[in-house]
Amino acid sequence: MTATSLSRRRVLGALLRGRVPGQLVIQYTDHCNALCAQCGMNARSGIPRSVLGADKAVALVDAAAEKGFLALSFTGGEPLLHLGEIVELSRRARAKGIPLVRTGTNGFLFRGHEKPDFPDRMRRLAETVAESGLNNFWISLDSADPAVHERNRGLPGMVLGVEKALPVFREFGLYPAANLGVNRLVGGDTPPPPAAEDPDGFREHFRAAFRRFYSFAESLGFTTVNACYPMSLPEDRAREQAVYAATSADGMVRFSGLERPLLYRALLAAVESVRHRLRVFTPRSALLCLIREHEGGEAAFPCRGGVDFFFVQAGGLTAYPCGYRGSEPLGPFPDLDVSRLSRRASCSACDWECFRDPSVLAGPLLELVTRPVAGIWRLLRDRELARAWLDDLRYYRACGDFSLRRAPDAWHMARFARLAPAESGLTPIPAA
Repeated sequence: MTATSLSRRRVLGALLRGRVPGQLVIQYTDHCNALCAQCGMNARSGIPRSVLGADKAVALVDAAAEKGFLALSFTGGEPLLHLGEIVELSRRARAKGIPLVRTGTNGFLFRGHEKPDFPDRMRRLAETVAESGLNNFWISLDSADPAVHERNRGLPGMVLGVEKALPVFREFGLYPAANLGVNRLVGGDTPPPPAAEDPDGFREHFRAAFRRFYSFAESLGFTTVNACYPMSLPEDRAREQAVYAATSADGMVRFSGLERPLLYRALLAAVESVRHRLRVFTPRSALLCLIREHEGGEAAFPCRGGVDFFFVQAGGLTAYPCGYRGSEPLGPFPDLDVSRLSRRASCSACDWECFRDPSVLAGPLLELVTRPVAGIWRLLRDRELARAWLDDLRYYRACGDFSLRRAPDAWHMARFARLAPAESGLTPIPAA
């Protein structure tokens, strides 16, 4: 059975039980060798460090498989400081029947492109990834300006190394994704105008910046791009509650309540302009829901963290609803009886895309199965969200489920060369 067919069976089975297919994010380590301003785990931070270790990680993988989870993600710190362990755990997860297994890197392994052994190192790395059980493998990229990215990360030469490595990965049938952590310098060093004084200028600045970023990622050889939304959790709460230190008070990644809907409208417009030629795993329906929330509305489909999605911190087996609700431990994940947890989701405290995006994508399906009249009425009443959601499902399929192991399908993607959100102010870009 293929990962795609198994995924669909898991989705259907979960929905029939009144749930969304399970997802577990495992923080294998909080060690890191980069200097990223957007993260409290960077190499200069003075936090205590820990590594989960193979034995605990195996227990988590096996428990996720026993619970019938759909997806498993290994995060850090920098996961590939432990490349061998991550590969073995990914293989184990796939062998145990978990269809979707993911991890990523800050790109430190792509340094040294000018050295004679670089091609051989990249071939060995690509072969290692090819032989793993990974379905998705991302490489962080912060800006359309390589100098800005490398200055922020403290990894000189990494961008050119990635550009040289991606053709090697394609020789092994692999198509890694560029992973953007949304920030103020995504388009380069030029700052946006103040949103309070010029909201249209602020939005248009980021619309152009995102498009510049997507074009840059494409020029490097990426065929897929993910986006991490900036966290909305106040810094004092993050320090007090977060068990996942991927948050920061740095101005590069902090956005006000006024700025966030403008930022997400800009991202939505940019996604629309490039998704016919670049696989962009940023659901339009999820962005639309975030825009509405930050403009004062309620969460249409609240986060399923602590209901169907869970986070485990490096150094222990304790499950949390997510990496930012550290005051709500759920006990050891292997002992967690998911079926006894409430099926009702209610949290919208942050914008963590790992849980918010799938909550929105699966939310209407769950409602249609468990409360069909309410589900149909919602879709009929909210045509804008219904169109965006249905379009996301079609796009997901056209993009081959954004698989690391599938080349882009230009013919299917070309059908998305059109504009949906009228407020973006863009004109459609014809299919290439």
